[in-house]
Amino acid sequence: VQLQASGGGLVQAGGSLRLSCVASGRTVTSYTLAWFRQLPGKEREFVAAISWIGGSTNYADSVKGRFTISRNNAKNTVYPQMNSLKPEDAAVYYCAADRVVFTSTPNDYDYWGQGTQVTVSS
Repeated sequence: VQLQASGGGLVQAGGSLRLSCVASGRTVTSYTLAWFRQLPGKEREFVAAISWIGGSTNYADSVKGRFTISRNNAKNTVYPQMNSLKPEDAAVYYCAADRVVFTSTPNDYDYWGQGTQVTVSS
């Protein structure tokens, strides 16, 4: 599975951004799709995950109520809609996929995209 993330950029605090991650190589209909973020020198941090049928979602406390994760299985794509962005949301965002797990632990995921930078100006 290859994952290609896009949609990052510069946004003002309070603004919105929608990232996307397209999977290729095989269909990921039965995979958990997730987003993590990372600052230089820091551990990769869980953001959100969505189960393979899209019926279950999980969010980090820091983004609950502001971020919404969704997926389009027909397009093999996962989206986090990020609203009310804060300067502390700035990071490199990575999408991840796994056939088995539905967790918030980065090491549990087998497949990773290359990351897309999100910058939030105050």
